[in-house]
Amino acid sequence: MELIPALDLIGGGVVRLRQGDYDQVTNYGDPVELAMQLDRDGATRLHLVDLDAAKSGAPTNHGVIADIAAAVSMPVQCGGGVRSLGDVERLIGQGVNRVIVGTIALEEPELAHSMAQAFPHQVLLGLDYRIVDDRLVPAGRGWLTDSPTTVEELLLAYATSPFAGVLATAIARDGTLEGPDVESMERLLACSPIPVVASGGVGTLQDLQTLAHLAATSTLLSGVVVGKALLEGRFTVAEGVVACAHLG
Repeated sequence: MELIPALDLIGGGVVRLRQGDYDQVTNYGDPVELAMQLDRDGATRLHLVDLDAAKSGAPTNHGVIADIAAAVSMPVQCGGGVRSLGDVERLIGQGVNRVIVGTIALEEPELAHSMAQAFPHQVLLGLDYRIVDDRLVPAGRGWLTDSPTTVEELLLAYATSPFAGVLATAIARDGTLEGPDVESMERLLACSPIPVVASGGVGTLQDLQTLAHLAATSTLLSGVVVGKALLEGRFTVAEGVVACAHLG
């Protein structure tokens, strides 16, 4: 299971939101410097989110994203505000290795299919979900709108598209450091036809070990995105990598 550090971008800087709330923002500094440090620390992939674009659709941080991709040796995946095939092309042209499609996957499934087909195995399906009446309900537009369908239904609908995988974010856990949503992840893995990257809530090495145990029983759990815990020094990249491989 791959450890994937995350940097969320607003106004050219690195921030973290709590549970997707744009009014609960913590600032962490210069994104290029932070990305280069994660690279030096041994990260094997970097996760970027343009939160401005996720909310507005405008690629506000495209210059910073290009600078980060040029500054690090590891592959970079990026999402937030990807609304067109041109957005995918632009990000890949800026050096991004994998592009995450969220809102469009909810609102324009034919376009999402075409993105995956145009760039096979370079597009990740981003499913950020809330639990509503025991249903996993995806949210779009910077987590400001909810889908009428469920995560399971969407995964079934995209089963034949050549996505690189699905990035599943538990909104209620995001930025809380309170632990991953293991129960929902088990449900998701049981129905997903493609590899899954977990996101949201990781605060300790034990959290990573818990997910590593789950990955040992389901080979579809391919990675975990970690943001706040690394930014706040709860553990190092090296310690996180070891925990992600922990099966004992």
